[in-house]
Amino acid sequence: MDSLWQLGWEGWFSLAIVLSCFLLFAFSRAAPDIVTSGALTLLMVSGVLTPADALAGFSNPGMLTVAVLYIVVTGLTETGAVGWIGPGLLGRPRGPTHARLRLMLPAAGLSAFLNNTPVVAIFIPAVQDWAKRHRLELSRLLLPMSYATIAGGTCTLIGTSTNLVVNGLYTERLQGEGLGLFEPIWIGLPVTLIVLLFLVTVGDWLLPRRQPAASTYEDVREYIAEMLVEPGSPLVGKSIEAAGLRQLPGLFLIEIERCGQVLPVVSPQDVLRAQDRLVFAGILDSVMDLQKTRGLIPATNQVFKLDVPRPGRSFVEAVLSDKSPLIGKTVRAGRFRNRYDAVIIALARNGERVAGKIGDMVLVPGDTLLLETRPDFVAQQKNSRDFLLVSQIGDSHPLQHEHAPLAIGIVGAMVAVVSLGWLSMLEAALLAAGLMILTRCTDGRTARRAPDWQVLVVIATSFGIGAALEKTGAANLLAGGLIGLADGNPWATLALVFLATAILTAVATNNVAAVLVFPIALEAARTMGVAPEPFILTLMVAASASFATPIGYQTNLMVFNVGGYHFYDFVRVGVPLTLLVGLVTVLVVPLVWPF
Repeated sequence: MDSLWQLGWEGWFSLAIVLSCFLLFAFSRAAPDIVTSGALTLLMVSGVLTPADALAGFSNPGMLTVAVLYIVVTGLTETGAVGWIGPGLLGRPRGPTHARLRLMLPAAGLSAFLNNTPVVAIFIPAVQDWAKRHRLELSRLLLPMSYATIAGGTCTLIGTSTNLVVNGLYTERLQGEGLGLFEPIWIGLPVTLIVLLFLVTVGDWLLPRRQPAASTYEDVREYIAEMLVEPGSPLVGKSIEAAGLRQLPGLFLIEIERCGQVLPVVSPQDVLRAQDRLVFAGILDSVMDLQKTRGLIPATNQVFKLDVPRPGRSFVEAVLSDKSPLIGKTVRAGRFRNRYDAVIIALARNGERVAGKIGDMVLVPGDTLLLETRPDFVAQQKNSRDFLLVSQIGDSHPLQHEHAPLAIGIVGAMVAVVSLGWLSMLEAALLAAGLMILTRCTDGRTARRAPDWQVLVVIATSFGIGAALEKTGAANLLAGGLIGLADGNPWATLALVFLATAILTAVATNNVAAVLVFPIALEAARTMGVAPEPFILTLMVAASASFATPIGYQTNLMVFNVGGYHFYDFVRVGVPLTLLVGLVTVLVVPLVWPF
């Protein structure tokens, strides 16, 4: 009780700030980066933190690694290499639960040997594409993926930086050899299995269900698009269904033209051949996905006659006016490419399905054209009488599939040099990002726009908030007070070590929690006259078991925005999961490492 009064106003103020953050996360719609930035500002202007302490998180290697990895991932997305990961690693799920399991198993397995941050960074765009093609709910995939990588990281000494930090402290304090590379697997594997089992069973009730905005397709423009199966395409020899051309939402394969003959009734089991001309009808998003599919190219050879190389082009929507000189002419006769240095790759007409090839369609006022063109087309044509409306489609542009093997090779090399201990994760990520740009797997403009600044700001400011808890003694008070409740019982003390560490990990960061609780756990073991190993291994798991809040672990923050999650989603799924992992840890650890 005396320690409560010794805390000082700074400690109480820091605790109040942290509590306020949690309340705002849970009960308001305030953006997380605004909340944590405001909290850090109050801690700095009140004098609890110096500006250097408050802003140290912005130079933290972990935060910078996440930022650079966003750039590395653009090399995979811009080359279409992400499309290789989904079918190759994740396959075709039989249902939502099977999909969750197929995603979590490789994520957990990779995280046992790799830093889980790059694993999640690489998986996110692949899972987005995979979920869209198989009509899966993204919100029920990304959170389990993050949790699986966290659990998988506990299986080896190099699976997470927390294990290395705790082992370093253990070696330094006890002057011993430390733990072996695979020694944590005796607790890491049971923890991983219980996490996976929880998420494929109880997760069906607890995981949020949120339908994406594009889940309904009524009253939307339906484009007609023609695509050609390239010679040597990976799609050759695959059925329509196996190629993933039946799963895209809001898209229908109308017919296949093969050797001059039209196959008007297309079966999912029909096998694709080189030079097949595929005619699709569908919504814009799915038509855009077709343009990014490896092995498919626009059926018009006009695309390859444009002045600008494909990677430097843009996709644009344009609506024809009644003043256009193209009205009443076919697309082919209108010589669209010669006139505008742009090519029509899809056409929509008042919700009607237009029959025939795009080149033979007679243009009428109000036709909406999907164009592949140079980047300055919008600026040049936005005031033209020929078009009622001209707009670029986001930042979409044709992909460089020929560079995909190179992009995958760069990522593989990044992972290899980190695994071998030749470079730190930050150093390897910086080199990989530079190589992605130098080899033109991505460009400078895309790289600059890649980082998710909201995620990065939350990570950086969370380090400052954690530093306030550490500096004022509030974190030490929380941990020591909980452990003091055990009254000398080793099992109870072990449980409270887990609980104290898990709480600190949720409000600060995993490494901060591990460093703060380590001396307390070690002293508790010495006082009771028991072996320290059970407490060391329990501390390792508890510091990594950050399931209860999005700010507790970087991978949780990385999926937070993409999955459209709320703060309460993590609480609802993460709190019971943390308690279950704690129970397994406290029961298993003393059996492997006796008191």
